Amino acid sequence: MDSISFIDNKKVLVTGGAGFIGGYLIRRLLKNSKSNVFNLDKLNYASDLESINEIVNKNSDIKKRYKFYKCDLSNKSKTNNIINKIKPDIIVHFAAESHVDKSIDNPSSFIQSNILGTYNLLEASLRYWENLSRLKKQNFKFLHVSTDEVFGSLSYNGKFNENTPYSPNSPYSASKASSDHLVKAWNKTYNFPTLITNCSNNYGPWQFPEKLIPLTIFKAFRGETIPIYGDGQNVRDWLHVEDHINALLSVLNKGNIGESYCIGGLCEKKNIEVVNLICHYLDEKIPSKNSHSKLIKFIKDRPGHDLRYSIDSTKIKKHLNWIPKIKFEDGLLSTLNWYLENINWLNKINKRN
Repeated sequence: MDSISFIDNKKVLVTGGAGFIGGYLIRRLLKNSKSNVFNLDKLNYASDLESINEIVNKNSDIKKRYKFYKCDLSNKSKTNNIINKIKPDIIVHFAAESHVDKSIDNPSSFIQSNILGTYNLLEASLRYWENLSRLKKQNFKFLHVSTDEVFGSLSYNGKFNENTPYSPNSPYSASKASSDHLVKAWNKTYNFPTLITNCSNNYGPWQFPEKLIPLTIFKAFRGETIPIYGDGQNVRDWLHVEDHINALLSVLNKGNIGESYCIGGLCEKKNIEVVNLICHYLDEKIPSKNSHSKLIKFIKDRPGHDLRYSIDSTKIKKHLNWIPKIKFEDGLLSTLNWYLENINWLNKINKRN
């Protein structure tokens, strides 16, 4: 999407804006619109404000249109106070714990953040919305950004779509499924103007190195063992974060209130294929005696590891004219180049993991 003027002069609240995808949206809004952007984040181990502060501190106009609030959504009164203070026109809800392994080790933090946090945000937003003028009510939107993991696991055939029954297999995906259901219920029960998106695996610059692609780059660059669960045959549908942001903006602009949209990258790859491709690129850029692929080590699979994800994006393509534009090989190479150019950031943030 080249123009996002539809969001100009609006107050946009982004929860989880110190995260990977939320940060991308905030930077896009600040650079390419005239909207006022409010970032609400509790700042956990995976949070990072550097990418936003880079542009905010270099431009006085942008600085005037941006404000950060440190807040945990599980704090109901603080969440309510911030909503009423900001008086947003649009809320984009990213804030969530998102690492499956950590959800297996500590489910309670996922219940608190993803379920209770979403409930508190919905309640505060609903009460605020109910007191708006008729025109502001009509123009208000609440976009809940979710994951394809809520649908469970596929075999080697079929794809997820908006009508796929929910069947989450991890504490993380169960907590996100719960938050999806809460958002849908607030729309149906209270006519609260919600939208939901369920996306496939994202990748791109600034992603925290607990996820497959940045973790592989980091380990390979340092000559450390590259761990892969099971036999590496698990399949994911890869979506570049810039394509995802374009999709979210399309949903905000033209999506039908009360509906969900599945966002996929149209790019299914086995985990071992992705890791081998990264190693191949690194072999070309940083040649060594042995290929970086020699660092790969298959480790015990994690419990409930979903075999395959794949998204049918027909609805968003047909109704909102969105398709992913970044070819995986090009997006992966540019992502790799970014991490190599920003290895100091990668080293610094990895220490939190």
